[in-house]
Amino acid sequence: MRVVIQRVSKASVTIDGMVKSEIGNGLLILLGIEDADSQNDAEWLVKKVVNLRIFDDEAGVMNRSILDAGGNCMVVSQFTLFASYKKGNRPSWFRASKHEHAIPLYEYFCTRISDEIGKKVATGEFGADMKVALVNNGPVTICMDTKNKE
Repeated sequence: MRVVIQRVSKASVTIDGMVKSEIGNGLLILLGIEDADSQNDAEWLVKKVVNLRIFDDEAGVMNRSILDAGGNCMVVSQFTLFASYKKGNRPSWFRASKHEHAIPLYEYFCTRISDEIGKKVATGEFGADMKVALVNNGPVTICMDTKNKE
């Protein structure tokens, strides 16, 4: 699993001109899933994400997690995180999982994030043409891959 985590002041997902979900202060998490991923990968990633200390404390130092900050989370599926660009200029996404594997794992990840932060997680819609808007606070952007745990 791969994620791009962005600390945001606000974020929203619009589908067909209608806002599906939006959050204020928190994390926008773009999530990519490949066939080799499992619930164990999701569990590792959830723990890392919710404990990532990227919110400012009283001294202005990034020392607080989403749990400490009481922020919200939005998770958007992002198969393009597995783009292969080695040959030519048109990326290929052969490593990205098909719906049968990816949707249950995406839903599991969202549920586990929600369980950990004690709030409903805002989401996009798997496979939809989404317009994602955000105000990156910082900017702070972190990339993680469960295949690079060490």
